[in-house]
Amino acid sequence: MWDQRYAGEDYAYGTAPNDFLVAMAERLPAAGRVLCLGEGEGRNAVWLARRGLAVTGVDASAVGLAKARRLAEAAGVTIETVHADLAELDLGEACWDAVVSIFCHLSPALRRRVHAGVARALAPGGVFLLEAYTPAQLSFASGGPPDAALMMSLAELRAELAPLAMELGQEVERDIHEGLYHQGRGAVVQVLARRP
Repeated sequence: MWDQRYAGEDYAYGTAPNDFLVAMAERLPAAGRVLCLGEGEGRNAVWLARRGLAVTGVDASAVGLAKARRLAEAAGVTIETVHADLAELDLGEACWDAVVSIFCHLSPALRRRVHAGVARALAPGGVFLLEAYTPAQLSFASGGPPDAALMMSLAELRAELAPLAMELGQEVERDIHEGLYHQGRGAVVQVLARRP
């Protein structure tokens, strides 16, 4: 599905970074290594690289990652890309200064496993930043998966990220304008958590 979505010349979710990521910029590390989960066509990875961070974007779509590398080249930055299924990827141990997950919707079992991996993979003091749709998004026609099981609630995320200190956790409605597929009012959960 994702190779098809990313096959066109246009960037499916645009080339501008996610609004929540930008809003949290001052709470992210000023330097270091960042892992972007489900990075797709690279809009967030490229923005982070432009801020001087060493960014690795991982995605299951080789087509999306090829576009991410083109976007990075056009912006005059370098990003590393990893073509992998998150179900099979070892995120490492205490090696990332930040992990970013923007609209990376997974099955509940895989999501729990990935989030446990994130908690292990963050270096001490490292930050996890996430924005995703909540089940309330099914009331809107502005994007996201059509299955509530693939969405996230703050209560679920608090449990899954228990090893981390949650500095910000909220469910909100906001206007989202990201490319062709995220347009309009949306119901999201936003989290910023830190490894002690």
